[in-house]
Amino acid sequence: MTKDEIRKTALDILAGIAPEADFAALGDEDELREVLDLDSMDFLNFVTGLHEATGAEIPEADYRDLSTLQGVVDYLKAAGA
Repeated sequence: MTKDEIRKTALDILAGIAPEADFAALGDEDELREVLDLDSMDFLNFVTGLHEATGAEIPEADYRDLSTLQGVVDYLKAAGA
């Protein structure tokens, strides 16, 4: 997947979790949980969605690397997604 494809996939998953969120206001370095008001279960659903969409294994120890949209793109690109 390209970085743009990963970004689109992440945004699509987030849109399913937080459909009321303003994604136009979401910057690449913004904290996803803070800006989108995601609780722990929402974030877990996001990580699960990323795994299902990309096949990438994401251990719990790496969840902190997925705190921003740029972090998600960089992590999944490095993971070979």
